Amino acid sequence: MVATGTTAFRVFSGPGCWIERFGRSALISVRSESEMPNLVSALEQWGARARWLPERTYKRLLVCGPGESDVPVLVGGEAGESPREIVTESGLCFEVDFSAGYSPGLFCDQRGNRDFLRKLSPRRTLNTFAYTCAFSVAAAAVGSATLSVDISKSSLQRGRRNFELNGIDLFSPREENQAAVVGPTSLRQKEAVPQHRFVAEDVPTYLARLARRGEKFDAIILDPPTFGRGGAHRTFRVERDFESLLLAAVEIAAPGASILLSTNYAAWNEEDLRQIARRVSPGNLRFEKPVTHPLRPRISPETNIWMVL
Repeated sequence: MVATGTTAFRVFSGPGCWIERFGRSALISVRSESEMPNLVSALEQWGARARWLPERTYKRLLVCGPGESDVPVLVGGEAGESPREIVTESGLCFEVDFSAGYSPGLFCDQRGNRDFLRKLSPRRTLNTFAYTCAFSVAAAAVGSATLSVDISKSSLQRGRRNFELNGIDLFSPREENQAAVVGPTSLRQKEAVPQHRFVAEDVPTYLARLARRGEKFDAIILDPPTFGRGGAHRTFRVERDFESLLLAAVEIAAPGASILLSTNYAAWNEEDLRQIARRVSPGNLRFEKPVTHPLRPRISPETNIWMVL
């Protein structure tokens, strides 16, 4: 059964493989070609139970290191159709693109955390390594001002498209007193100011800039890649740099802020994230874990926990 307002979710998860539905299409992600027949069979069995079969099926080999190709390949369905499609999650719209590589544009395993963010209803949200800004859209949908930071301009452009799909205005009207006066009445003019910002910048560098400005956020998303390249030929490795990333985030967190700690680094579990959080902020911390959605399988590659200051 499909949840109301949701056409993108994980169908099956196992060690080193998973299947996701994206609207009319299915994506099989696997580390070994030898597992493909088993996963195709699993998709067919699930489809029979759910009374849904994909019009298109893609496969994607999960890469072991940077530089390897992980662009999905069409293995079933019409090859002439656009690789783009609009999907929904919890009533929100997102554009996926199967030709983009890495991910079509929406990480289904983060659905519970996006729903949790909406329940938090923060006043200001910072989304780092924002990719196509799905967390930002979720926060904006409940009235939060958002700042999305990612080194990729093309990813942020896709994020803007997701805002447009949901009818979210990037600007908020603000009234400013003007100096000009006509008779006894002051003229007031509405000025559009950014409510949702998109910054193409190396995340650690930009966090330091936000700290110097004194900006504060009520919710911060830390979901970095296991490995990435930043500005000035710098690299990011989660096992080496996550703690310093969290330290920089804590500096710009408002009192009582919630910070999502999330990683696909296979060597870590939730307790590792808790220990890092306690080292960075040894005060009275509280941790939250969203309830697993019934459509989300129990086995999942990501490790995550919310840290509440």
